[in-house]
Amino acid sequence: MTVSLPLGPLMLDLEGPRLTAEERELLQHPLVGGVILFKRNFESLAVLQELTFEIHALRQPPLLIAIDHEGGRVQRFRHGFTVLPPMRALGALWDADPARALESATAAGYVLAAELRACGIDLSFTPVLDLDHGTSEIIGNRAFHRDPAAVTALAGALIAGLRRAGMANVGKHFPGHGFVAADSHVAIPVDTRPVQALYPDLAPYRAHRKMDLAAVMPAHVIYENLDPGPAGFSSYWLRYVLRGELGFDGVIFSDDLSMEGASVAGGFVERADAALAAGCDMVLVCNNPDAALLLLREWRPQHDPVSARRLEKLLPAAPALSLEALQGEPAYRQALAMLEAVKE
Repeated sequence: MTVSLPLGPLMLDLEGPRLTAEERELLQHPLVGGVILFKRNFESLAVLQELTFEIHALRQPPLLIAIDHEGGRVQRFRHGFTVLPPMRALGALWDADPARALESATAAGYVLAAELRACGIDLSFTPVLDLDHGTSEIIGNRAFHRDPAAVTALAGALIAGLRRAGMANVGKHFPGHGFVAADSHVAIPVDTRPVQALYPDLAPYRAHRKMDLAAVMPAHVIYENLDPGPAGFSSYWLRYVLRGELGFDGVIFSDDLSMEGASVAGGFVERADAALAAGCDMVLVCNNPDAALLLLREWRPQHDPVSARRLEKLLPAAPALSLEALQGEPAYRQALAMLEAVKE
């Protein structure tokens, strides 16, 4: 039976490639608004399509199904999918031939989105807008380039490809994770740079309208010369800078609240409260089913109709091509050929 509920502020994950009876019940909880998939959720293309169909059939509007599928080392599904290059490969191509790099970035976005949408996935958390300062291993070749103009141009081209296949986008990790060496999955990174040194990292976000940026994910990084807390829990960064100064009106996702970089906000209820208070529309809890259950039992956020409407805008507006139809599309074959020439 399909339940009519606005999209809630919590995105959680699943145990495996098929829904359990408990998960079906959890996904109909009013706090839930989305599901994020991981490698463990893939068994085959057919089983993946069955999984996403069942998730979408549970609610109206349907739950948002998302994934981290950037290319390079961050690509959850590979069997049956095009193996996409890391974004740094597009940056290297930019240095040699900017026009071809832009065409290739658009091709990457189109292939990425078209293949995921054919399997029922609505959204990938991409593009990475961090600058490649050469100091962050967790970002590394996930970044397009060190030059903010190159990052803005290539990300905009990739977003155009995503849009062509009917998929929205998420720029990350605001205001920039590329300078700090520490990995926020296992540490609490602190960016010690003076305020002026952060301006280049913000440049892609200043161009959010030109890029048609639909959503943003802040970093679990403390920028100590501007705010004592991580950006994802900071009203200064999210409400004053991103919403106010930059005029961004799309969705703000928290990064995973299970990461070590989020631990400064307290327990999981406190982390979720702090993220929403700072300005996030949706919080993610990944790879920690106990924390997800705790939030569903004890978290009591007020319903925010503005956030719910923002989230609905990320759902695809038109049906996707099937895998069979996609493989017959000349534009898809052309995009694949273009990507074959992009070397890491």
